[in-house]
Parts: sequence; structure tokens; C-alpha cells
Amino acid sequence: MQHDPRLRAAARAIYDACYPSDEWTPLSFIEAEKYATVQYRQAVDGARAARACFASMGEQLTLPVA
Repeated sequence: MQHDPRLRAAARAIYDACYPSDEWTPLSFIEAEKYATVQYRQAVDGARAARACFASMGEQLTLPVA
């Protein structure tokens, strides 16, 4: 997600809000991103869904790059 810093920041905010301590997940956002954990992928999906909700009518959203 290096190509979209705003989406990455949103995913990080969601990750930090959902997994605030080591009791929830032992990995930081950076480590979770590196290993593409389930928690990281859930945060990215949440960020993509939020971006779609906040898009203006008629705004073209980019497709995710795998």
C-alpha cells in the first residue's frame, strides 16, 4: 500500500483502534503489514470500505493493485 499513503494511514488508524494492545495482537502495524496478517488485511478492507463511503457521487475510485 505504499502507492496510496492516505489509504495506508486509514488502515493503520483502523488497525490501532481495533487492536490497541498486545492482548489483541502481538504485532505492531508495521509487522502485521510485513507479514500480511489477517488483522492487517481486515484493517485494509475496512479502510477501502470507508473510502468508498466517503467518496463523492460520481468520483472514480481506483482499483486495488495486488
